[in-house]
Amino acid sequence: MTELEQTKAQVKDIDQSMYDFRYEEKPEDFYRITNGLTPEIVAQISDEKDDPDWMRRFRQESLETYNRLSVPDWGPDISALNIAEIATYVRPNTKMQDDWDAVPQDIKDTFEKLGIPEAERKSLAGVGAQYDSELVYHNVRDEVAKQGVVYTDFESALKGEYADIVREHFMQLVKPSDHKFAALHGAVWSGGSFVYVPKGVHLSFPLQSYFRLNAKGAGQFEHTLIILEEDADLHFIEGCSAPKYNVANLHAGCVELYIAKGARLRYSTIENWSRNMYNLNTKRARVAENGAIEWVSGSFGSHISYLYPQSDLVGRKARAEFTGITFAGNDQNLDTGAKMMHLAPDTKSVIATKSVSKGTGISTYRSAIYIARNASGSKASVSCQSLMLDPESRSDTIPAMEILNDDVDVGHEAKIGRISNDAVFYLMSRGISEEEAKAMIVSGFANPVSKELPLEYAVEMNNLIRLEMKGTL
Repeated sequence: MTELEQTKAQVKDIDQSMYDFRYEEKPEDFYRITNGLTPEIVAQISDEKDDPDWMRRFRQESLETYNRLSVPDWGPDISALNIAEIATYVRPNTKMQDDWDAVPQDIKDTFEKLGIPEAERKSLAGVGAQYDSELVYHNVRDEVAKQGVVYTDFESALKGEYADIVREHFMQLVKPSDHKFAALHGAVWSGGSFVYVPKGVHLSFPLQSYFRLNAKGAGQFEHTLIILEEDADLHFIEGCSAPKYNVANLHAGCVELYIAKGARLRYSTIENWSRNMYNLNTKRARVAENGAIEWVSGSFGSHISYLYPQSDLVGRKARAEFTGITFAGNDQNLDTGAKMMHLAPDTKSVIATKSVSKGTGISTYRSAIYIARNASGSKASVSCQSLMLDPESRSDTIPAMEILNDDVDVGHEAKIGRISNDAVFYLMSRGISEEEAKAMIVSGFANPVSKELPLEYAVEMNNLIRLEMKGTL
């Protein structure tokens, strides 16, 4: 290949440099637990967090489950991840604040660079900011709290007036026995958010949690628990990022969502983990009669991802939608998708995903549709579209369907292709440069996801997927 041909084949990755900054982890400013995973380390985490007795037992039982279970063998290879080299708990030596000015300067600078305080001032009803293993800032607008909405850090909920609610719901949707990394989460979880929205309350602004992992060779294991009562309505936004290191980092958080009769929850995620991150997150929603869960997901980072949000439609006419986009650049193997469990009559699910892969990037769409025997009248629609930007990139679709009722309507559509030369030629004939034409095509491909986000986050997402094109494919 000539030098000119090599130049023409280049398509640059997403520019994640805005997230790739770090602050030195000074011993006097941080507490870091010994690397590895033993009963003694798990007990030490319980001591650090002053866990109630039931949580101490839960952690140790989860560790026993973790040691019994095997690593999944059906997804990307994660054999290079060695838990013995991961610090499962790292916290800054500061208490959680509700006054931004009281947050330590290095940590404050981190979140200022990520735009969190500005977003809070402009468009959010409440914000939680987690740095490594603990929240450092949490605040909610007075008008939100006056409606009876509870939005607090998970540890406060665990030991405060909501302790019974937390104990009733904690890891009941996602059980430690589900898979090895759910068990790991049960053993070493730390941080996260608790949200409770009373009956009939509709929040007009989103709540947001942002997770920043600054520590080298560490894991982050936040737990998010959201409970919506009847006819409540909420939009919750989750953002996450980390600087890049030359050793593995691990993210194995857990999200549990309870949506009561007639309630609606939109759960949006913009994920920008660094290229040394193993993202093994687990998310699940339980939706009652006439309730709805809407997942909006943008996956742009990590070295390897396993991410498949699951919706359990347990009430008649419960609904679930999943809209997602994944970008796999060089050295990324992103295995993502969704699971829809139709467990009641007249339920409905829609999955619409887009994936872009480039260079050595591998993007795999993996889904599961299950329709139970009693789920007559249910409908499920799956659409997955993949765009490969060069001959080296790879994209796969692995859909699975188990349908136990004949009185249902199920459809699946998959498309895998490359940027159309005809489309590029047409745009160039209208006076648009080749580089701009390709950038427009990729942005348009991702538009169904970005248009589902609030304006500020759609702008961030579009910035992330704005590719710098050079020459022609």
